[in-house]
Formats: sequence, C-alpha cells, structure tokens
Amino acid sequence: MGVLLALSAVIDRVNEIIGKAVSWLILVAVLVSATNAVIRKTMNVSSNSWLELQWYLYGAAFLLAAAYTLKQNEHIRIDIVYGTFSRRTQHWIDLFGHVFFLMPFLVLMLYLFIPYVSMSVRSGEVSTNSGGLVIWPAKALLLAGFSLLFLQGISEIIKKIAVMRGQMDDPTPFISAHEAAEKEGEALVEEIRK
Repeated sequence: MGVLLALSAVIDRVNEIIGKAVSWLILVAVLVSATNAVIRKTMNVSSNSWLELQWYLYGAAFLLAAAYTLKQNEHIRIDIVYGTFSRRTQHWIDLFGHVFFLMPFLVLMLYLFIPYVSMSVRSGEVSTNSGGLVIWPAKALLLAGFSLLFLQGISEIIKKIAVMRGQMDDPTPFISAHEAAEKEGEALVEEIRK
C-alpha cells in the first residue's frame, strides 16, 4: 500500500499544480473578452479568433481543473443527504461512486477521445468560422482533462481504501452539514467585518 500511496501523492501534487495554474486562465479569458468587446464597440472590428480564444481559455480552465476539484473534495454531491451519514459510510459511498460510476465513465471518455483527438491532429482541423482558430488543441484539452481526472480518480480510490483500512488519516475529516453551515456563516461574518 505504501507504493500506491506514494503514487497517489504524486498524482495529487501534479493535479494541484495544474489546478492552481489554470485558474489564471479565467482572468486571461475575462481580459480577452473585455478587450474584444471594447475593440468591437469602439472600432467596429471583430474577429472569430478572439471569441474562439475565449472558449478555449474557459474550456482549458474547467477541464484541466476538474481533477483538482475532485482532489479538493469540492465536486457536486447532494450534501444534505450525504452529510447525515457517518464518515465511514461516506467513505463507502465515495468508493462505490468512484469505482462504479466515475471510473467507467472516464474509461469510456478516454476510449472515445483518443481516436477523436488523433484524427483531428492528423487532419490539422481548423474552425469552420471565418478567421477561426485551429481546433485540435481544444480537442486535445478534452483528452488531457479527462486523463487528469482519470488519474485523480485512481488517487482517490487509493486514499479511500487506505483511510478505511486505517493506513492514513482522513484528508477530509467529517463535518456535519450543520457544522459546515456554521463555519461558512462564521467565515462570511468575518469577511464582512474586514
């Protein structure tokens, strides 16, 4: 299990670095969008490449940060129900969900995206819009995002098993829904005071 936990730590670190780095792409996308809007309104000039660049930047940020979101345990779930269970039950729910839902979905996506991206790269696919960008990098981002999420899924499964076997501390200790709401309220009050 030590080797698997070391592998999990490497995956976690890589996805943390990538997740934090790509968060800046949102700012770049906003700046591109604002610049494009100002130029379009003031100079009556527009380009499809600027619009497509915005899409690429947003897509890259969300796709490449999905694994980081999973690592941080910030993905969507029904917390009102999930929070009522014991932490051990929550671990079982997470493990079941990762093994039987997340991983099969990711294997299917990787299986479908590898030839999809490969064909796009080989053909040098470009946008059908006038002045548009090359498309294959956006398709490659899809493959990269799902690959990172697949690796993070493996890491999460390793960590869930290790926690349940008592071989590592719980990286996300149990907090009831009520305690979470109280903490969130306290943080909000503190922010308002500042």
